[in-house]
Amino acid sequence: MAGASMATRKYGRARIRALVTGFEPFGDDPRNPSVDAIRRLPRRLGTLDLAVRELPTVFDRSRDLLARAVADLAPDIVLCVGLAGGRAELSLERVAVNIDDAPIPDNAGFRPIDRAIVTGGPAAYFTTLPIKAAVAALRAAELPASISNSAGTYVCNHVFYELMHLVAIAEHSLCAGFLHVPYLPSQVSRHPGAPSMTLEEIVRGIQIVLSVTAARIAAGEGAIS
Repeated sequence: MAGASMATRKYGRARIRALVTGFEPFGDDPRNPSVDAIRRLPRRLGTLDLAVRELPTVFDRSRDLLARAVADLAPDIVLCVGLAGGRAELSLERVAVNIDDAPIPDNAGFRPIDRAIVTGGPAAYFTTLPIKAAVAALRAAELPASISNSAGTYVCNHVFYELMHLVAIAEHSLCAGFLHVPYLPSQVSRHPGAPSMTLEEIVRGIQIVLSVTAARIAAGEGAIS
């Protein structure tokens, strides 16, 4: 059976909906490549209909806006994107941990230390994106990419954990996860010696992750691998 027919049977429609989020700038940097990149995404990509949302780099507000967007859009895929300055690759995160431990205050001046994200929640959640297949596709496209086993303990991990908790408690079958991206070349003047990646490469990488995930959905296959 054709992939589109299988997607129709599983989701009640031939097209697949994706929500992609990025963060506003934070700290002393005037740019954040995650939000710059999502603004450049097309609204249609193959069988995908894309919606994008900018999240504040604020612990609790980011959760509320993400939950509202998921409720409003009812996506099949949610990919949250954030900056991991110092990394040289597109990093697909495997696991979100139930801890906020901020190295710097968020954009509202809040700096939680050793605070549970969800009191009584699981210690960790795993992504439901096909991260191994996505990394293989990124590398085949000559983009540096890897699987990461730590999303940190700042707002990126907070949003990732809240996303996967939302999936768990609502029993959604959606594919969801987090992608960390490097600095832009223009940011390296503020961070001498740090690796960087062009905005065009980051945008292309996001599109590849979404396309691989959409293909897995259409084929009715599982995540992670």
